[in-house]
Amino acid sequence: MSENVAIIGIGHSKFGTRKDVNLPELAWEAIKPALDSANVEQKDIDFYVVGNAGMWSSEAAVPSLMAEYADLAPKGSMRVEAACASGNAAIRVGYTAIKSGGADIVLVLGIEKMQESPNPTIIELIGRFGSYFWEFENFGLTFPGYYAMYGTAYMAKYGATEEDYAKVAVKNHYYGAKNPYAQFRKEIDIDTVLKSPYIAWPFKLFDCSPITDGAAAVILASEEFAKDVEDKIWILSQGVGTGTANLSRRDDFTTLPSASYAAEQAYKKAGIDLDAPWKYLDGANVHDCFTAPEIIAYEDCRFCKRGEGVELIREEQTYIGGRIPVNIDGGLKAKGHPIGATGVSQAVEAYKQLLSQAEKGRQADIKNGRWLTHNVGGTGHFTYVTIYGLEKR
Repeated sequence: MSENVAIIGIGHSKFGTRKDVNLPELAWEAIKPALDSANVEQKDIDFYVVGNAGMWSSEAAVPSLMAEYADLAPKGSMRVEAACASGNAAIRVGYTAIKSGGADIVLVLGIEKMQESPNPTIIELIGRFGSYFWEFENFGLTFPGYYAMYGTAYMAKYGATEEDYAKVAVKNHYYGAKNPYAQFRKEIDIDTVLKSPYIAWPFKLFDCSPITDGAAAVILASEEFAKDVEDKIWILSQGVGTGTANLSRRDDFTTLPSASYAAEQAYKKAGIDLDAPWKYLDGANVHDCFTAPEIIAYEDCRFCKRGEGVELIREEQTYIGGRIPVNIDGGLKAKGHPIGATGVSQAVEAYKQLLSQAEKGRQADIKNGRWLTHNVGGTGHFTYVTIYGLEKR
C-alpha cells in the first residue's frame, strides 16, 4: 500500500428535516458539487462507497439507487455501516481502495433520511447499537442513557457541572449559526440549555444532538491523479479502534478506550508528538453526540491531560483563538447528526478549513496545515480518528 490519497472535491447538503426531497435527490445535493469541485464526471469514478445505517429509511440499497439516479452504473460500489461512525468507515474503505492500487478515483457518500420514521422508532433503533439483550432489552437503555453514564461519571471524578456541559452546546450553536448547512442556525445561551427539559440526567434537550436528514460527499484520488489538482488536502493517517458493546465490561466511564487507541495510532502514523498533539493541529471535529462526550474527546485525543477537558471549555480554549478550535462547524450538536453522513461531513469541514474556504466568522487560523476528525459509533463500539493535511507525508 503505497499510494498517497487526497480529497480533491467536496459536496454537502443542507442538514435538517428534509421532507422536500427523497433519498436519491438528497444524495445528489452532495454528489453534484463534489464532482464539480473535483472537475471529474461520473465516468471517471472507479468505485464508490456509501456510509449509511439506513434502518429508519424506506430505501436500503442506496448504492444501487445512486447507480441509477446519479448515472454511476456499472461502477463497483459498497454500502458501509458502523453505527454513527459509518461515514468515516466509508472513507476508510475508499482510502484503502486507492492505497492498495485498486482505484484512482473514489466517490464517498454519507447519507441518511432518518426522519422517514417516527422518533420513538428511531430512538429504539439507535438503542440497538448497544448490547441488545443485556442493556437495551432488559434495562431499556437508549443512547441518551448510555452517554449519561459517562456524563455523570465524569462529573463525579473531575467535578464537571451541568453548566460546564451547557457551555459546549453554547459554543457549538455559536458556530452552527454561521454555517449555512447546519440544522440549527441560532445562537443560544447558558440559561436556554439549563432550562430545557431533561432527557437523561444530566443531559437536557440542548445537550443532545438532533435527529437529522442530510448528505455529504468527498472525491478521493490517488497521488498520480491529484498531482495537478490545485485545491486538495491529503489523508495523512487514520487510526481505527473497536470497543465492547456491553457496558458491564467497562471499568472507566470517563474515557472511550477505542478513541484513545485510534488517536494514538493516527498520531504515530502522521509523525505527531503524543505529548502535545494540539500543537501540530489547526483544529478538530470531534463526535459531540452529547455535550459531555465532546469534553471526554478532548482528553481521548490528547488535547489536554485527563480531567482537564472541562477546563478547556470553561476557559473557551476550544473556540477560534484558543488552544485548539473544536467543532466550529456546529458539530453534531448544532450542525446535525445524520448518522451515515457525519464522518463524511467532518471530512468536508477539514477540507474547507485547511483551504481557508469556511464561512466568515468560523474560519480557523491555518498555520500547521493539519486537521483532526474523531468519529464514534455507539459508545466507542467503532472509532475512527483521521488526520488531514495540506502537505502529504
